[in-house]
Amino acid sequence: MVLFLLLPFASVFLYIVFKKSLIDPTPSSAPRSKYVRLEYMWIGFVAFVFITVNVVGIDFMHTVSSARAESTATEILDVNVEAESWAFDISQNDIKVGQTVRFNGKSLDTMHGFALYHPNGKVLFTMMLMPGMADPTSLVHTFTEPGTYIVRCLEYCGANHHEMVDEIIVTASSS
Repeated sequence: MVLFLLLPFASVFLYIVFKKSLIDPTPSSAPRSKYVRLEYMWIGFVAFVFITVNVVGIDFMHTVSSARAESTATEILDVNVEAESWAFDISQNDIKVGQTVRFNGKSLDTMHGFALYHPNGKVLFTMMLMPGMADPTSLVHTFTEPGTYIVRCLEYCGANHHEMVDEIIVTASSS
């Protein structure tokens, strides 16, 4: 989106700079009022695109989807996650497809990340686990596909950070 807005601006900017520096270096004789309407149209277009992208993007925010999942789920499985010294302690690693899970994460020593990867390698969500927090960081997610989901720490936490990996097995429901 940034490139979409930047490319026309950069093109016009470079054209004006090129024209004023090489072709016609004299001061412009055009009245400023001629360009005011164009400036307002450009600002209006940028504001419209910015607001539209943000409104449409609300549905893709994890906090919004988490709140919706929590409000519509009839049963939520609480899975507690503790991160410490390059390891995760996940209270339940076996989950059924369709199960709505509330991940409650805490760090016992330093900053950690909790990133859940889909079996195809796509990051589903991340949580920041901070030490000393009274309440755990929570996020609600409903699993829709079976497979082995990888959990990784995405916050550098020390020399063995690269070994901070776990997995969650999602199996097809028996119904």
